[in-house]
Amino acid sequence: MLEVNLPDGSVLKYSRRVRPIDIAAEIGSRLAGATLAAEVDGQIVGADSYLPQEGEVSLRLLTKKDAQSLDVMRHSCAHVMARAVMRLFDGVQLAFGPTVDGGFYYDFHLEQSISETDFPKIEAEMAKIVKQNEAFERIEQPYDRAIELCKELGQTLKVEHLREGLSEESSVSFYRQGEFLDLCRGPHVPSAGAIGPLKLLSVAGAYWKGDASNPQLQRIYGTAWFHKKDLDDYLTKLEEAKRRDHRVLGKQLELFLIEPEVGSGLVLWLPKGATVRRELEQFIYDTPAIGRVQLYETSGHYPYYSDSQFPPIEMADGDRYLLRPMNCPHHIKIYQSKPRSYRDLPLRLAELGLVHRFEQSGELTGMTRARGFTQDDAHIFCTEDQVADEFRGCVEMTQYVLRTLGLDDYRVRLGFRDPTKDKYVGRPEDWDRAEAALEEVCRDLDLPELEIEVGEAAFYGPKADFVASDCIGREWQLGTVQLDYNLPGPERFGLEYIGTDNRPHQPVMIHRAPLGSLERFVGMLIEHFAGAFPLWLAPEQARVLVVSQKFEEYGRRVEEALKAAGLRTSGDYRPEKVGAKIRDAQLELVPYMFVVGGREVESETVSVRDRREGDLGTMSLEEAIEKLQIEIRSKTVR
Repeated sequence: MLEVNLPDGSVLKYSRRVRPIDIAAEIGSRLAGATLAAEVDGQIVGADSYLPQEGEVSLRLLTKKDAQSLDVMRHSCAHVMARAVMRLFDGVQLAFGPTVDGGFYYDFHLEQSISETDFPKIEAEMAKIVKQNEAFERIEQPYDRAIELCKELGQTLKVEHLREGLSEESSVSFYRQGEFLDLCRGPHVPSAGAIGPLKLLSVAGAYWKGDASNPQLQRIYGTAWFHKKDLDDYLTKLEEAKRRDHRVLGKQLELFLIEPEVGSGLVLWLPKGATVRRELEQFIYDTPAIGRVQLYETSGHYPYYSDSQFPPIEMADGDRYLLRPMNCPHHIKIYQSKPRSYRDLPLRLAELGLVHRFEQSGELTGMTRARGFTQDDAHIFCTEDQVADEFRGCVEMTQYVLRTLGLDDYRVRLGFRDPTKDKYVGRPEDWDRAEAALEEVCRDLDLPELEIEVGEAAFYGPKADFVASDCIGREWQLGTVQLDYNLPGPERFGLEYIGTDNRPHQPVMIHRAPLGSLERFVGMLIEHFAGAFPLWLAPEQARVLVVSQKFEEYGRRVEEALKAAGLRTSGDYRPEKVGAKIRDAQLELVPYMFVVGGREVESETVSVRDRREGDLGTMSLEEAIEKLQIEIRSKTVR
């Protein structure tokens, strides 16, 4: 006997095998027609999936109103796209077709290159398939038969995946729709007619299973929605994101440069970008850029993250060095440089340290995914009794940074250990203690949208990640605070301090990075502000514009006065019309323009123009300077 618990509290009992769609039909024909998938004990399954024959389950039927249905529909749309591509092109090898944030993609291997000019005919073929409204049929096959079936279909990549990735499975599932059959675990919507308005977005290169030594594939991205308005809104958002792309704005506004001859993923700060960076920097210390491999072996970073690190540098004397992938071990060695007492704690060490990660070439994205980047890294060594106050201070600092930059829309994600995985170091009791301490502090702070994600911890300890939404709703993982009982422990660096009892004790370590990667943070800010930085961050805060060259002498006096007041200022003394100068300053996103002509010379004033609000009228130079200084001191974000 099976008991099915429904969200309204009712319980249904069955002595036969049933599917969610059968239960929906019992409740009502309209619900059956609207059901797209189901949630069974928290897991999303197809509406045609059989429930257990015995026991008790919780069931929620999912319709267009449920967010989970959108992912199921998009995965079905990926299958429809793959079916259309196979109809239109010869020799198509199928790879994978998962959903991603906002849409889906499918990877293909074929001789012919697909471009965006092919999208209209692919979309037209997809529309035909959707209109036919054929069912998605789940087919279970024994493992050996699945291999034979993929061979018969000529899908060699699927055969390889079965042999290397699914070899322990006794059976696997396929989904059939018309002539299209694909190895897939699902779930899918009942039929193609449930797929709403769709659009193909882009095509890019990818590697089979993300390995550059494997065959190169063609990845087609698309999106699908239940309603046309949602699709239109999403496409508008994508256009706005393109307009704000930090790689485009960074070049236009002369903020940064990535030069192939220097190296992929290595950011060169141009003078204007360096100004933005300096304004964000709080601490700078010169530290070595490399360290011995043994240092990272002790910490556990090597070989845990060897795939994302540059290969060791082999020295003639046999020593091996590693481009520094993180700062933690270096600060630990500073702690160990002399004996420590409880009176020395908390010991707070901070720096802007350059680190290097060997990101795959296909993952590099301007400043937001680079191979060399700067972390605003701090490590706090404290006693057990100090953990709560120190962790709270780190969280509050991160909140202050985000609030100052106008990033008030954020959530906090607590990353905890997954006990079933072996990637974590340290004793389970230390993990339990760290996770409990972290959660208690965060709940006391009443943080917005606090959520726990099991499996998202760093390998050495739990963490609180701040995930902020920019002005067009995209999420960015920014600041992080991590609690660590493991790296200071006896199995790693064996850190000690002498306590009040004159005996050695192990300190606790807190990792704090309110900005995270400085390059990534600045890249995000460029897109968030669309290059129009608030006054305190703007590379050029004011520009003096003369109506004609005969007023240049007074204009230069104004410029010098602004510079003397600490304002980043330039002057435009070209023999151009003042309207053209204003337009150029606006395009270069200069926050304030000080226009001077005959009237301003006579009255020793300036005509102030705001980039956002336009003409603010005439002011004395002292009044105008004070206005800008107040805005800078308050770090106003408009």
